[in-house]
Amino acid sequence: MKKQAMAAALLGLTVAMGAAMAEEKRVTPKEAEAMVRKGVLYIKANPRDKAMADITDNKGQFVDRELYLTVYKMDGTAMAHGANAKFVGKNMMELRDGNGKEHIRERMEMARTKTSFWQDFSFVNPVNKKMEPKQMYCERTDDLLVVCGGIYKPA
Repeated sequence: MKKQAMAAALLGLTVAMGAAMAEEKRVTPKEAEAMVRKGVLYIKANPRDKAMADITDNKGQFVDRELYLTVYKMDGTAMAHGANAKFVGKNMMELRDGNGKEHIRERMEMARTKTSFWQDFSFVNPVNKKMEPKQMYCERTDDLLVVCGGIYKPA
């Protein structure tokens, strides 16, 4: 009986440690902000086609765990998307999140009045494939692109 209790306690501790380690591996708000700033600088320093292709590369320098960058024109057209290249070139204004919120429309409205901001919505985490609350940090560039990168919070 003692061995079973000890094994159960050890298993519980292992699961708890694993969950804590998984949480530590999540992207932080500061990391998201730094990645967005890196993307903005990269766009300014490179030809637009190259910058958008590099940001869309899901194995490139603009993807870190569940963090990836997206770039939109002010009309809601995706110029780059680090998690789903199929979005590039499409107007995403009508896209709704898991709760029915038109999050791209909201994002573009926020970008009209703010040069940087955080936005809350829900989206599928590309790492664990679960719908989770997401916070997206965005910066508007001088040439009216909106560069964003987000963090997921376990539901």
